[in-house]
Amino acid sequence: MAVPTVSASLNKSTFAPGEQMLLTVQYGDTDNDVVTVTVVVADSQGNVSDPVVVNANINDPVTVTVTDSDSRVWTKQSDNGAVAVYRAVA
Repeated sequence: MAVPTVSASLNKSTFAPGEQMLLTVQYGDTDNDVVTVTVVVADSQGNVSDPVVVNANINDPVTVTVTDSDSRVWTKQSDNGAVAVYRAVA
């Protein structure tokens, strides 16, 4: 099983008290399960269709948690499943 990956960056490196801080988090998890579904249709007379196969990837759910050493509250502004943006006040 692969370990989830993460990288993060702030919108700048120095902040004045009360200034908005934006944290961008890029994350992912390469583990997933491939599920194969096969469908065959048969009628009452014994006629059977050719099988149809559909594959789907089921991605492991991941959780992003943001904390800092000064107990700021980081509020999620957006999250598309690969990149999340959080906001806090310096």
